[in-house]
This record gives sequence, C-alpha cells and structure tokens, in this order.
Amino acid sequence: MRTRERQGRAARARGVQILAAGGVLTGLLAGCGIRATQVPTDFGPAPSMVPCESSMTDLATQAGPSGMPVEVFLLCSGALVRVDRSVRVADGTDEAKRRVVVAQGLLKALGETPSGVEDEAGYRTAVPPGITVTGPRPGDPDDTLRLSTAPDALPKYALAQIVCTFADTAATGDNGSVVLGSTSADALRRYECTADVQSDPGAGIPPSTEVSGS
Repeated sequence: MRTRERQGRAARARGVQILAAGGVLTGLLAGCGIRATQVPTDFGPAPSMVPCESSMTDLATQAGPSGMPVEVFLLCSGALVRVDRSVRVADGTDEAKRRVVVAQGLLKALGETPSGVEDEAGYRTAVPPGITVTGPRPGDPDDTLRLSTAPDALPKYALAQIVCTFADTAATGDNGSVVLGSTSADALRRYECTADVQSDPGAGIPPSTEVSGS
C-alpha cells in the first residue's frame, strides 16, 4: 500500500510540473502577442500583412499597354486609395471633348471590379457600372460634368470616389474640385476632395457649394 501511495504522489507531482510548465509556456506566448491553442489548427494561409497594396506588375497590367495614365480612387480599409489606370484619348481631340472622354473613362474604371490581386489586398468600389457623363450645357462653367445618375442619388462612398477621382485629373483641370450635376436637372454644385473625405469617405457627403448653371 505504501508503495502505491508513493507512486500516486509521484504521478501527481509530475502532473503539477507539466501544468506549471504549460502555464509558463502560455505566459511566454502571451507576452509575445501569440495566443496559445489547445490543439493544432490549420485555417489556411495567413492574411496579407500589408493591406491596400498590390504589386506593380498587377497595376501595370490593369493600366493597360496604351492610353493616358490616370489615377482613380478605390476604397480600402475604410479610406480612399489611389490606383493606376489608363484612359484612351484620340490624338487631336479638342480640350472640351477631351474632358468628357477622360471623365467617361474614369467612370468606367471606377465601375469595374478590382483585379484579383487588388481584391486580395482589400480594394473595393462602390461606384455602380454604367454611369455616363456629358459636358457643360450652355451657361454652365466650362469644367462642368453632368452625370446620368444625379450626384445626390449616389451612395456616399461612390460620390466620394467620383469627386476625388475627377477633382485631380485632366477631366476638371487639376484644381482639387469638380462641378457636378445631373443630365436631368439644372442644379450644379462644386464638390471638393478634402483630406477628410479621403481618410473617411463614409462620414458624409463631400463639402460642396452651389454653382449657377444653365
């Protein structure tokens, strides 16, 4: 009986030692920012450690082999992020028509699904496909762009994407703002792409002021 008691005490001591070692290991893992698990797990490859970045090779492919290089704003990690694209403009196109051609190309790029690599990096777009754009009517400011979907009818994320994409391109003269209206209404507003809009496009409508139009 005494032999069995000694064996039992020895087994319990070894158990305590194992538990203590496990506790130390858990503490060390926690101190390194790694959470210990009870059983091995395999949930596939780890997510990208650098979101909102895609390879230059993929960007070059998406931009296309020819055309005028431009940048559009896509959504990633709750902010607007510049991504390279290209727009084809025929040689000899006059300035007024060129603005509209560039704007239409930008809208088309915004309405397209991000490439596979961009999707994996977290890029998204809220701009619906199929939006068209026309230039100014008589009496409108020269840099006016009128959309087939009224700006105030667009989702706020989509409007932020369009405003910031247009505001810093040849479509509007690179002045940091864009005059937008609807093809079905006379009202016009000048929208600004501010740092706040770029960092938090979902916070509200981009700041704007009313503009006299046709």
